[in-house]
Amino acid sequence: MNIPNILTALRFVLIPIFGYALYNEHYLAAIILFTLGGITDILDGYIARKYNLVTSFGKLADPIADKLMQITALILMTMQELIPGVVLIVVVAKEIFMGLGSISLYKKHIIISSSWYGKLATVVFYFAIIMTIIFKMSDLSNGYADMLVKIFIGMAVASTLFAFVMYVISYRKISNKSK
Repeated sequence: MNIPNILTALRFVLIPIFGYALYNEHYLAAIILFTLGGITDILDGYIARKYNLVTSFGKLADPIADKLMQITALILMTMQELIPGVVLIVVVAKEIFMGLGSISLYKKHIIISSSWYGKLATVVFYFAIIMTIIFKMSDLSNGYADMLVKIFIGMAVASTLFAFVMYVISYRKISNKSK
């Protein structure tokens, strides 16, 4: 197991710890753990590409770790009424469809790496989640803070839907070529 894969595995370990912290409203710890998860995501991709350490495990596990961290945050934030449930539904539906598409391509021995639009959606969502937790932690519940959270979450959902559309287009191209 190489360093990028170890960093990905570390992210899997961080998910329940982060979830525990967020669930119990230990917001500072949750922000630190969520940020650490984001940093390990950036580092594992950078190291893997720079030192030619890209593996099939990494291509599969890295996005799964990202999505599990993100969905854990969204489930708990929905439970705490920090974000509307429709956000969780949109993201989970997108991930289910993308997972099914990835499985069908994997059966054809095709593994798709993440793209700039998928990475952008992840970064925007990480930012929106962190800002929402910061506002909650700081008890900044006023009209401006609430509006900013809605804007951040709206941008995250929009970038996620854009990434989904782009992946569907890519999936169709790849799927048609492999017939």
